[in-house]
Amino acid sequence: MKTPRSFARIETWVFDLDNTLYPHHVNLWQQVDTRIREFVAAWLNVSSEEAFRIQKDYYRRFGTTMRGMMTLHGVHADDFLAYVHRIDHSPLEPNPALGAAIARLPGRKLILTNGSTDHVDAVLARLGIGEHFEAVFDIIAAELEPKPAPQTYQRFLAAHSVDPTKAAMFEDLARNLVIPHQLGMATVLVVPDGTKEVVREDWELEGRDEAHVDYVTDDLTGFLEELAKQNPA
Repeated sequence: MKTPRSFARIETWVFDLDNTLYPHHVNLWQQVDTRIREFVAAWLNVSSEEAFRIQKDYYRRFGTTMRGMMTLHGVHADDFLAYVHRIDHSPLEPNPALGAAIARLPGRKLILTNGSTDHVDAVLARLGIGEHFEAVFDIIAAELEPKPAPQTYQRFLAAHSVDPTKAAMFEDLARNLVIPHQLGMATVLVVPDGTKEVVREDWELEGRDEAHVDYVTDDLTGFLEELAKQNPA
């Protein structure tokens, strides 16, 4: 029986962006997913079906499709990111309750994402919660090495002077919590609301019972509200 880590000493709250700070059922990432497939198909001159196979293969092997395309096909990150994040953010709605819950947490709040800063800015603007975050560590800051690469977390910790033993990480992919947990962070897996339809592959939803996942929630706002009560700022 695993004993989840306490939030009592947490000084830094680290959040993934996509499918973490907004609900999975919005399926905003599905738009990005489609544009990634379009990019792969056009760059490699293959069918949509073949592009889909390549996309998912690279995602699993390299952490992001972009990393695979860069490594194997000479794609430039700026070109890839500019194309795939040109999406309609209007499905996102302001979430003042989430913003208030984040604001009540004691300490710093940071974002660690495999996406780009431009995408982060667009999402936070729609949610109306940008003011609560001190900084964003994106794929460019990670020197184009995505989570779950160990060196990405090390770069993040060093860049923002984060003590991992006094930090908590919120993520929607369990595999991205392995290294944070090894480093001493309290980990929270944010899963889809079971009452809503989501577009995810089975492997992306695995891992909730693993030892490196301290907590699981399908309601981030409610979870943070309870934390704020236990750890007032």
